[in-house]
Amino acid sequence: MKRVSTVELIRNFGAHSDAALATPIIVTKNGRDRLVLISIEQYDMLQHAYDAFEDSRPKPPQERAKPARVGAAGRRKS
Repeated sequence: MKRVSTVELIRNFGAHSDAALATPIIVTKNGRDRLVLISIEQYDMLQHAYDAFEDSRPKPPQERAKPARVGAAGRRKS
């Protein structure tokens, strides 16, 4: 994967965004990896895989509704 600084990405956004259509580009800030620029097709694929994973996970049991607390004057407390 190609790495570019934030400044380089801003200066040559058109070229880098075109390159990101073929392969992800890591964007760095202060020498550290910060973001990844990917195509919408790659994003959709990742989102679909994440959604499928989330759908396959067991769901936690529903919490029972807690009864409202009532104060001495008969009003509900929060």
